[in-house]
Amino acid sequence: MAKIAFTAGRVTGLKCPAGKAQAFLWDTAAPGLGLRVTPAGKPSYIFQSEYQGKTMRLTIGSPDAWSIPQAQEKARELQRQLDEGRDPRTVKAEKTATDVAKRDAERQSGMTFGEVWAEYLEERRPHWGTRHHADQALLVKAGGAKIRGGIKGGGLTIPGVLHCFVPLRLNEITTDVVEAWSVKEAKTRPTQARLAWRCMKAFFTWCSESKDYKHLAPTNPAKTKKAREALGSPNVKTDVLQREQLAVWFSVVRQIGNPAISAYLQCLLLVGARPGEVISIKWQDVNTQWKGIAIRDKVEGEREIPLTPYVAHLLAALPRRMMRDKKTGKEVPNPWVFSSPTSKAGRLSEPTYPHTRACKAAGLEGLTLHGLRRSFKSLTEWLEVPVGVVAQIQGHKPSATAEKHYTVRPLELLRVHHEKIEAWMLEQAGVKFDAAAVPGKLRVVAG
Repeated sequence: MAKIAFTAGRVTGLKCPAGKAQAFLWDTAAPGLGLRVTPAGKPSYIFQSEYQGKTMRLTIGSPDAWSIPQAQEKARELQRQLDEGRDPRTVKAEKTATDVAKRDAERQSGMTFGEVWAEYLEERRPHWGTRHHADQALLVKAGGAKIRGGIKGGGLTIPGVLHCFVPLRLNEITTDVVEAWSVKEAKTRPTQARLAWRCMKAFFTWCSESKDYKHLAPTNPAKTKKAREALGSPNVKTDVLQREQLAVWFSVVRQIGNPAISAYLQCLLLVGARPGEVISIKWQDVNTQWKGIAIRDKVEGEREIPLTPYVAHLLAALPRRMMRDKKTGKEVPNPWVFSSPTSKAGRLSEPTYPHTRACKAAGLEGLTLHGLRRSFKSLTEWLEVPVGVVAQIQGHKPSATAEKHYTVRPLELLRVHHEKIEAWMLEQAGVKFDAAAVPGKLRVVAG
């Protein structure tokens, strides 16, 4: 190969002859340094030599970015690596990997709790239900949004119980920080703080098992005895309906002006499901042919419970509404059983306030929506219904080996017990209901 001394004029003046794929200039000062040019591309410095009996060619860079002395020094560096028996390509790959690891470590060390929490929620999404994922996201919400409902609609949402950690770097959250947070939150919202604390422990366990974040959280700062003591133990909930209170409760709930809310509250008591499970029922989940309701729960993902006569009566009386599709803007059937024409989501939000107001009028202050679920379980004691049947209807995990592995109850068997429970509750409440009547259809009655 003919060699010449590189000068600025020679470097900028190199052109690829017509009909050739590429042309080269080779430097006399630095071994292996060359300048390569193609018909369509700009010239670039290259390094060419032999390694283990084979020709090796590496690109150094453009003359626009590299001066001649810089290119010559780079060529000498690559030649020294060859003289030491090292492959420059391997050296470059190792350096690149080291630089990437260093940048990743610097980026990760500066990552905040909020950023890592978002990654955590996304990674766990396939393993959680939609409702559980949404509840976890609410823990870090900033708050400050205007509440649409409430007294005169003038309130603002408060920050999530873990929002104060969002701007902190992950390695800044120590045991002392968590303990100070627990003391503060225990004074105003201990129940939410206890739940958030458990979620935070799970989050830091995930971090300690992650290759990206285990060096930032080698120990779990949320696992602290002082935090547990500050947050205390949850009080045992005792808000349940007694047998003798069923009549007055049904009376006030059936008088609620909104038929969807009235039906929702009655169904909540009669099926014993979680409030969020009942409010999320869609029309496609209601099987009138086989008399079943598909419930999406947080334990098994989905379970099927009987569609009992009075519940079927309540649902059949609800309107089938239309709603505007957010994507197309067209009117489509509203899929929700407990729909709402004024809600953006097309369905009711949990009617805590109407239920509280009704209970106050009935002298049943303190009865919550979840208390209706507790009431279902407690009231079944009067009928001596098998515990496993009640647990399966309510979506509780089996607690005994025989229940887990040997007892399989079909829907028909659950219906036998569930209809018995419903009939007994209505009898105690004094609700007159003809199970043979079908809403919207004529029937023959005795004259």
